[in-house]
Amino acid sequence: MVRPSHVGVSPAQNPHLLHLLQALNLSITTKSLLLTQQAHAQTYRLGLAHHSILATKLISAYSLCKLPSHSLLIFNSNNPKNAFLCNALINAYVDNLRYPDALTLFSQMGTQYHVSPDDYTMSALLKLAGELRDLVIGKSVHSWIAKTGFVSDSILMNSLMSMYRKCGSGSGFEDVRKVFDEMPQRTSSSWNLLISAYGVYRGSGFSGDVREIVERMRIEGVGLDGYTVSTLLPLCPAPSDGRRCDFGREIHCYVLRRNVGLGTADVHVCCCLIDMYSRAKNVVAAWNVFDGMSSRNIVAWTCMITGCVHNGLSEKALMLFRKMQVVDGIEPNAVSLISVLPACSSLCSFMEGKQIHAFAIRKEISYALSLRNTLIDMYAKCGSLDCARKVFDEDQHVRDSITWSLMIAAYGLHGDGDEAIYLFDNMLKLGIEPDNITIVGVLSACCRSGFLREGINIYKFLVMDFGISPTPEICSCVVDMLGRSGQLDRALEFINSMPFDPGANVWGALLDASIIHDNSEMWDLAHKFLTHLEPENPSNYISLSNVLASSGKWDAVIDIRSTMKDRGMNKLPGCSWISINSEMHSFYVADKNHPFSPLIYEVLDNLFLTIKESFPCFDNFDEGPLLGSCG
Repeated sequence: MVRPSHVGVSPAQNPHLLHLLQALNLSITTKSLLLTQQAHAQTYRLGLAHHSILATKLISAYSLCKLPSHSLLIFNSNNPKNAFLCNALINAYVDNLRYPDALTLFSQMGTQYHVSPDDYTMSALLKLAGELRDLVIGKSVHSWIAKTGFVSDSILMNSLMSMYRKCGSGSGFEDVRKVFDEMPQRTSSSWNLLISAYGVYRGSGFSGDVREIVERMRIEGVGLDGYTVSTLLPLCPAPSDGRRCDFGREIHCYVLRRNVGLGTADVHVCCCLIDMYSRAKNVVAAWNVFDGMSSRNIVAWTCMITGCVHNGLSEKALMLFRKMQVVDGIEPNAVSLISVLPACSSLCSFMEGKQIHAFAIRKEISYALSLRNTLIDMYAKCGSLDCARKVFDEDQHVRDSITWSLMIAAYGLHGDGDEAIYLFDNMLKLGIEPDNITIVGVLSACCRSGFLREGINIYKFLVMDFGISPTPEICSCVVDMLGRSGQLDRALEFINSMPFDPGANVWGALLDASIIHDNSEMWDLAHKFLTHLEPENPSNYISLSNVLASSGKWDAVIDIRSTMKDRGMNKLPGCSWISINSEMHSFYVADKNHPFSPLIYEVLDNLFLTIKESFPCFDNFDEGPLLGSCG
């Protein structure tokens, strides 16, 4: 970009001017209000208050200190106006979210100040259009760029790509790609913006392959930098997509060969690698990346804790949380607390969760809404409905739909359907629109409490009067309600009337209900659909095996077990946890790995004998399965 020269004394001609510019550059770098004010005072003392360069710097410095009103005072005190002053103030308004003022100043440039906009002006307006998601402004600027011939300006074209990426129209990626293809010269930022747009719109149904983009980038001699890598890694598929993370490993190899980010201050690349491997359920590889970092900040620790939680390694997550504070001396923030609390929920570790809550109160971060929501969920899953309700009632003016949904689900989890429905009614009275999570929560509460009529009425009200579109999860709740009440035929009729093909959760609800009510015909129908939809899910075969075993059909049970073995299907055994003296102990069915297993089973045997002596009705109880599994 080419700027016209400033009018006035140059820094080389006046050493005071040079010192002031250095001071203002330092104040801009450090965002220091005190240094900015001192430099401002010096401009008046030295008679340089109206120097164009200094005025522009002062406008930018006050803007970074979140004082655009001071920037306006500098602007108004300098005459005549020029493009530098106007651009600096427009940027100040945009950076401080005062978009109407920026648009007003732009309109005044030509009419009132007789200043022609330049490429810097258009770059600021593109940023404004992107923040406002206003395609009309963005396309107007695009038209100006095309007319004035600035398409060769790669920085301005990158701003144009960023605007189209943010505005998110139906053809968002195509708009970005069109600008990219028309650029005569592309920088690494241009490629990064294209890949970023791919990530934003990858679910929009457009055709394209991110691998092809990367290959083209390398063919044109543009290397992958830290930003490119951190943009690519979230696009790598997880195993749920039916693909392996080979592309992610290729990127990791490139990072190691070129030393992109690893071992340097670019922690973000390492965090993206940890996240990619965690999503791929390869915690070992994620841990290797984490362990190899030369310096770890709270973002890296939180990322590793989150990876452990999402992969069911709750004990490991809590261990990392303690180690982060003890070994590295890093104090948790609200995000790290939110990340570790689900580990407490998974382990039902009430005391750990309560200690984290106490820490948040001491550090005065418990007011964060997302943290409060996570605390409600943790307390509910740890069995403390009273604590969950106290967090819910702390600030009645700061609640969102998630807060209400979690509290409704908490009452449903604890079998209190009345309170769940009462909260749901209050939520609607306050004008808060329920989302799918809220609806599933209240319907599940009705289901667990046996409130069939209330649940069906809520469903009809939401669909017919509120205009909610049924989802597979909502329909599953309705099937579960009808099935548990014994109305299996009505449940099947509801399934047949669904506006979409029923999924595994819907047929699973019908299957459970048919087992409860011993309806073999309905059970057989549901099981056939389940095994068709999920042929590799071992739970479907386990349920079939259990039903056949309860009917004494042991030959069929053996056949099913053999089929599972041939297909390599295994169901993870049930596991229980108990915390003793801050140490977590886990137990599986027929587990003998615990160092005190003989003593534990001896106590269980004595306890069972005591029960039999106290309650004669247990005399005929078959001890075999219980004690036999213990050895």
